Amino acid sequence: MTFGVGRGEAAGLLGPNGSGKSTVLRILGTLLRPNAGTALVNGLDVVRDASSVRGQVGYLAHTPGLYDDLTARENLRFAADMLGLAHTSVDETLERVGLSGMAGSRVRGFSAGMQRRLALARLIMRNSRILLLDEPYANLDEEGVELMNSVIRDVIQSEGAALLALHELAPARAILDRTLTLTDGRIAAQNCDIAQQDQAMMVPL
Repeated sequence: MTFGVGRGEAAGLLGPNGSGKSTVLRILGTLLRPNAGTALVNGLDVVRDASSVRGQVGYLAHTPGLYDDLTARENLRFAADMLGLAHTSVDETLERVGLSGMAGSRVRGFSAGMQRRLALARLIMRNSRILLLDEPYANLDEEGVELMNSVIRDVIQSEGAALLALHELAPARAILDRTLTLTDGRIAAQNCDIAQQDQAMMVPL
């Protein structure tokens, strides 16, 4: 079965552990090659056009993937170097995620929620219009949930797209346009149909 996520849309991917939610995101993010079928991002094949796809998506993994021995500022400066960005955006981004007061602290002393905010800051710096978010609300408090939703809203309002793998629906209700439920790697249910021709993400399963 094929599903697509259109421009200006946020979709939630639901299902039990092991249903394939993270696998779908990893395929779309070019971190995993599909065994069969085709996955497109902005019309680009995730295998054949992997490099171009990576330049368009922002992927937030379930684990933060930070450098524990670096400070928050050093983590983002390293990310900026990899993205070819000036360091001038680092402190502004830390302030947006509420970590400006911890900029010089090593990440190994951060709580899980603070690490999640720093991972979000790194995502913001990419300025991607297609977001792939794996359990984005994990370890976030109420303020952090609203921060995450504000980042998603900004992307959606600029005609981007977001696909969220979710353990629970409640934190995302305010920003989701629809949900899809995965069972054993297949779409078992959709809460509404989409007939947009201009799709940011499309995956035949």
